[in-house]
This record gives sequence, structure tokens and C-alpha cells, in this order.
Amino acid sequence: MISVIDGIVEIVGLENVSCGEKVTIGIEEYPALILNLEEKVAKAILLVEDTKVNVGEIVTLSNKLVSIGVGGGLLGRVVDGLGNFIDGKKRFEFANHYPVDVKAPGIISRRSVHQPMPTGIKMIDSMLPIGNGQRELIIGDRQTGKTSIAVDTIINQKNNELEMVSIYVGIGQKLSSIAYLISKLEEHNSLKNTIVVASGASEIAAIQFLSPYVGCTIGEWFRDNGMNALIIYDDLSKHAVAYRQVSLLLRRPPSREAYPGDIFYLHSRLLERAAKLNENFGNGSLTALPIIETLSGDMSAYIPTNVISITDGQIFLEDEFFKSGLRPAINLSLSVSRVGSAAQPRLMKTVGGVLKRFLAVYRDVQIFSTFSTDVDHNTKLTLNRGSKIIELLKQKNYAPMDLLNQFVLIFLGLKGFIDDIAIDSIEKFEEYILKILNTFELFDTSQENLDICLIQLSKSANDIVKIIRLVKNET
Repeated sequence: MISVIDGIVEIVGLENVSCGEKVTIGIEEYPALILNLEEKVAKAILLVEDTKVNVGEIVTLSNKLVSIGVGGGLLGRVVDGLGNFIDGKKRFEFANHYPVDVKAPGIISRRSVHQPMPTGIKMIDSMLPIGNGQRELIIGDRQTGKTSIAVDTIINQKNNELEMVSIYVGIGQKLSSIAYLISKLEEHNSLKNTIVVASGASEIAAIQFLSPYVGCTIGEWFRDNGMNALIIYDDLSKHAVAYRQVSLLLRRPPSREAYPGDIFYLHSRLLERAAKLNENFGNGSLTALPIIETLSGDMSAYIPTNVISITDGQIFLEDEFFKSGLRPAINLSLSVSRVGSAAQPRLMKTVGGVLKRFLAVYRDVQIFSTFSTDVDHNTKLTLNRGSKIIELLKQKNYAPMDLLNQFVLIFLGLKGFIDDIAIDSIEKFEEYILKILNTFELFDTSQENLDICLIQLSKSANDIVKIIRLVKNET
């Protein structure tokens, strides 16, 4: 080793070394990753602090790629960006090790998205559905509720019939934020089915660069063994910044916004590893929810446009909606799910399509009504019902909802049951409806037949009318 500067080491004398190979430095065997191969010099990035190594130390080839231990024993555990346990619990040896950077599954091994992956969030499950194996981007400004959507989705998986395993990858996040997230998962009894990969803001750029690949590798073990996994990348904006830092130190030529030219390939080879496999390959799935942070809502910036073009849709969170009290602050006109409707249950597909069309009409009517005070009866009806439905779609954090309960609330809203209820009483109406649904078990949860569900709903109409009268009397 002839030099070490800012975590980059230059090595001479290595023969038959390959890019992406793991090497060890000195007697302590500090790990490094080969990233640049030049005519006489190989450049590697240290996976430890550069103060631990010195010029002149011997570098040893491992003849293998960077790999981590994988398996079911990781459930409920917290690991760092290299897959090492950091939660203070009992350590153990892994039976299986997977390389962290592998090719994505080919077209022969894949199957089209057809199974629903409910998030428990009314606005998403009804109008922006997500399926197993899909890659749906969550994008928005800072502090608009991106991580909250991801956490609610993880919490909701404990009610998923497919026994979904969740992996949360925190990239460049404050450790206090990750600790708070872990406490919330424990509070809702979801940590036991979750693996947290924590790469804090204080970690070196190399660890932040590797951490999403480590999380993806953990998820692939479950996928390849016929299980279903969900992975959250929070967030890929910080991942891109870490890779830009590494690339500039390696003196690679910068491109737009000083990012290296292969930044698109970096994210595409990561996100393409999310897939739904067919029966010949175990029938497992890996669903990815990458998160991107925008600046002043600019979706046309370099990294957002790159990731949008890779994923199967995006959920765009609007800062103005968030400040106005709409939670989750989803801008439905800029959000889309390109394949999720193929996996949406028939119940939600029926009300979801009607809801989406109604809200589109409501937004147009709302804009035009600002120019005139004289509106006809139908316009007033649309404005009144639209405002009530928007209020009905609001949802608190850490309170995911069952699909059948979502269906009932949206159905009642579209049929006008809440037209005569004051906006500030909608939450109370929802509370009573959910209570009666849970008490009387109006629906068979295994029944997806729309006609039978509607018959059961009509039988409970008297109870619903009583609830509406009760809410009105209380207000």
C-alpha cells in the first residue's frame, strides 16, 4: 500500500485482482473494497476509519466479493452497514453467506405482479395500490411524512396473510431517528418480523454506500427461499451523495450535479433486484419502497428523475398539503402506481376507480368555484361530498387499517352517507363505524366477493343510520 488519503488507498503489486473484490490490510486484516483498476495501481475504499491503517502495510487478496451472513436469525435484529450486529443482543455464526452485489433476476425467473401488498393507508391502497415484487418510489420534501408511510407499511405487514418480512435500511440517518423508529416497531409488535440496517450520518461514506446492498442481500435470502420480503431504502438521495463523495475521491470524472456518470446504473442494479419470482424459482418476492428527498418539490432534479424512471410508480408528498393538515400529504395528480392495480383486490378496485374519478372531478370543480359564488346544486353537492371524503381519507401515523374497513368507509363516503355530517365530526363517524364493524363482524374476512359484501353492508344500513344520528346529536 503506497498511500492512504481520505479513506482511499492506493495499492501496487496485486495480480489477478478484480473490481468489487474484498481485500484485507495489515495484520489486523482491516477490510477494503477494490473500486478502481488502473495500469499500475489499484484503488480501494476502506471500510474502516483511515486512521487505523498506515502506508507500507501488506494487502492480502481474498479472491471473493464482499459478503454478509443471511438467514432467519436476523429477524428482530439491528445490524450496521456491513451486516454486523449492533443491538447488543447475542451474536451467532451464520450458516449462509451471500455476496452483497449480484445480478438482478432475469426475465425467465420472474412473474408479473399479481399479489396485493397492502400498506394499511387508505389513500394508497384504494388509488395507488402496491403489489408484491413492485418498486414504488416515495418522494417528497424533507419532513413531509415519507418515513411515516414506510413505517405504517411495515406495521401493517403483521396482518398480511403472506407473512411478509420487512427490512428497513436507514442511510445517513440520525441514530436517534433510527432508535425512535425501532421503539415504534416494538410498541406495535412489528420488530420481531423486521430487520433494521442502520447506517448513521456519522458513518464513513463507504459504509453508507454499501448499506442498501447489504439490506437487499438480506431480503434476497427470504425471496430465494420462497418467502415474501419488503425493503425500505431511507433514503437513496443520501446514498447518491455518499457515492458521489467516494467517486470524487477516486478521481472519477463528474457528470451532472457532480454525480459520477454511473449513478443511474448504481440505483438501477439495486432496484432491479426487487422481483416476484415464479413457481419454478420458489415463488418468493422482494418488494422495494425507495425514498427520495426533493428540494422545494423539484421532481426534475437529477437523482429524482433517475429513480422515477427506474421504479414502477411514485407516491409524491406535497409540502403544502402537509402544512394544510392533510396526512398523508399525497398529491394524487402527481402520484401513480403502474402495476399495482393488477394485484388490487376486487373490493378495493371497485371503489378505488370510482374514488379516483370523483376526486379528479372534485379538484376541477373546486378550482372553478373560486371564480364564482353562484354555483348550481350539483356543484354544491360535489364540493360538499368531496371535502368530506378528503377528511375521511386522512389518517394518523402508526394506525394502518384493514382493507375491508377501508372499503366500508370509502363506500359510505361515495354513497353520500357522510354528506350531512360536519367535517369536524367525520373522525368520530369513522370511529363508530370501525367499532361496529369489529363488534358485529359484518364481513367475512376471507370473502372477496363484491356482491356478498354489498349485501352484508346493506343489512347493516340501520346500524349505520343510527351512527349518523348519534354523531349529529353529539355535535
